[in-house]
Amino acid sequence: LWSELLAEFFGTFVLLAFGAGVVAVAVVGLPESGRTAVVFAGAGGWLLITWGWAMAVAMAIYVAGGVTGAHINPAVTLAFAIKGDFPWGKVPAYCAAQVAGAFAGAALVYADYVPAIDMWNAAHKVIARAHPGGMTTFSIFATFPAHYYGHNMLGPLFDQVIGTCFLLLSVLAIIDSMNVGVKANLAPFMVGMAVAAIGMSFGTGSGYAINPARDFGPRLFCWLTGWGANAFPGPYGYWWGPIIGPFIG
Repeated sequence: LWSELLAEFFGTFVLLAFGAGVVAVAVVGLPESGRTAVVFAGAGGWLLITWGWAMAVAMAIYVAGGVTGAHINPAVTLAFAIKGDFPWGKVPAYCAAQVAGAFAGAALVYADYVPAIDMWNAAHKVIARAHPGGMTTFSIFATFPAHYYGHNMLGPLFDQVIGTCFLLLSVLAIIDSMNVGVKANLAPFMVGMAVAAIGMSFGTGSGYAINPARDFGPRLFCWLTGWGANAFPGPYGYWWGPIIGPFIG
C-alpha cells in the first residue's frame, strides 16, 4: 500500500507542478518577463493552459501508471470503487495521497514563481493577496466560477459534473480492452487529449478542475500562504464546488 500511495503522491505532484506551472507562465511569467505578453492573452493564453494541462496529465500518468494505474484524482478512485475494480478500503488513503501530492506540487510552483507573483501584485497595486485583486494570482493554483454565473452556484457545479463525466467516460473507453485499442503505450497521451478537449469545450465556466485533489490541495496551500478568503471560502463560497461536482460526475 505504501508504494501505491507514493505513486499516487508523485503522480499528482507532477500533475500540479506542470499544470499550475503553465498557468503561472500565462498569468505572471511571460507578462512580467518583458516578453510579448499580448501573444498569451485571450484565446492564445487559454490554449497554452489547456495544452499544458493535457501534457501534465499525460506525464503524471506515465509517472504513476505502472504502480497504481495512475488515478491521480479522487473522482477516478471513487469511480473505480463503484465499478468494482478497486477496493473501498483503499479509497481514503488514495485520496489523502492525491491531496498531499497536489499540495506539494502547488508549493513547488509557488517557490519558483513567487518573485513573479509579487511583481505582478506590485505592478497592479494589489496590496494583499487576500484582497479581491489577489484572485488573479490565486487562479494559478485553484479555480473559481465565471462571473456570468453570478451567485448561482448550481451552474458551476453542473459544469464540474459535465467535465468529470466526460473525463471518466474517456478514461474508461481508452483503457477498455474490448474497445478500439490504444497502441504503443499511448493511453496516457490519449487521456491527456481528453483533458485538453474538456478544457477547450467546457473549461471557462469554472476552470475545469474535474479533480477534487487538484483543487483542494493547492487551495489549502494558498490559504496557508496569504490568499485568505480568496481560497476559503472562495468567491461566492465556491470552495466545495470542485469537490462535490467531480464526485457526482
